[in-house]
Amino acid sequence: MPDIVDIAVSADGFTTLVAAVKAAGLVEVLKSPGPFTVFAPTDDAFAKLPPGTVHTLVQNPPQLARILKYHVVPGKLMQADLANVCSLTSVEGSEIRINLSNNFEVKNATVIAADIEADNGVIHVLDNVILMG
Repeated sequence: MPDIVDIAVSADGFTTLVAAVKAAGLVEVLKSPGPFTVFAPTDDAFAKLPPGTVHTLVQNPPQLARILKYHVVPGKLMQADLANVCSLTSVEGSEIRINLSNNFEVKNATVIAADIEADNGVIHVLDNVILMG
């Protein structure tokens, strides 16, 4: 089974995320055994950010890495595992609000594809980039 990075590279819609992971130096981390739960914003999600944001972040790898680590949680957590969870602690260290009462929501984003299994975890695809704060 492919790992998280291999799935993102081979799937349509994750070009920006893959480029960001490379620029932040996180490829090897996300190829490690993990397991990880990754809340993966699509290219369309990155496009919703203010103009120039992605370019600015790519120029600042530590800040970019911090934002990307906010999208990763230790462990393999499927949607069903999160049914009674209000928040998770990201690899970055901040809390991420989870809400499954209506849709599968992660902070300010909606999960548009859940439970994409990888060799080293699971991916939940987001319609927005989630930001700390």
